[in-house]
Amino acid sequence: MTTNTSAIPALAGLSCEWQESVAPRPEIGLIVFDFDGTLSWLRHGWPGFMSDVFRENYPFPLTESEAALRSYFLHEILALNGKPSIYQCQRFVDLVQERGGPLLEAEALRAEFQRRLDEAIASRMEAIRAGTKPASDYVIHGAYPFLERLAAKGITLAILSTTVQERVVEEADLLGIGGFFGRHIYGGTGDPLRFSKRAIFDRLLAEEGIPGARLLSFGDGPVELRDTKELGGLGIAVCSDEDHNGSGLIDPHKRITLFAAGAAVAIPDYRDAGALLDFLLGQ
Repeated sequence: MTTNTSAIPALAGLSCEWQESVAPRPEIGLIVFDFDGTLSWLRHGWPGFMSDVFRENYPFPLTESEAALRSYFLHEILALNGKPSIYQCQRFVDLVQERGGPLLEAEALRAEFQRRLDEAIASRMEAIRAGTKPASDYVIHGAYPFLERLAAKGITLAILSTTVQERVVEEADLLGIGGFFGRHIYGGTGDPLRFSKRAIFDRLLAEEGIPGARLLSFGDGPVELRDTKELGGLGIAVCSDEDHNGSGLIDPHKRITLFAAGAAVAIPDYRDAGALLDFLLGQ
């Protein structure tokens, strides 16, 4: 059950929701961010692209409304957010078979989803390079000043993403946020069997010489938030709006999935993250 922030006077009126009572953690020493949907908005709308591919390959006549089917797809897609997209596609293949449908090819579904998403990403990046769109349009609302505030505090910051390493570095630099993370940008390998967010969490904590209780994570996928909680850290669910950056609205599908994964707090973006951070640091 979420707790209204008015129960915590320092946070009354802020755009965040609480799943559980949270006490300040002034010893936080490492803050890890997911990338897509958590910092970058370059891939915004990706659940819709994937849902479109699934809908086009759904072999059954509708027994529910179109909206209900789309909502079901989104729930299944976001439940695996933070894992490589082949996992969502394999889940769809399994669902179709469970309902008595034909055996579909997960890789073909993934490739078509990736093709559509890559077209959108390329168009958005070109608009930034051409100067027709500012980079800030594709950074989650409020992230720039929040990262500047964190940098001033001297806390180690890291990006941890399943997106291929080279692309994360390129896109972070294009968006003007790569400098906040230095060498601590960790992307995927392109092979889901050779990439584990948990392994990188373990490595970072070992390198920094701090226990998991000093870990703070921001993410819009259940994987990083579940790992954070298991390590004893605190997870913040970034329930960013896939359609309107800066709307201030918490995505309801993400909220449900991320609270179930162990997030303690949900935010729509970073508009109130500075006040939240001060509370967590006991300042």
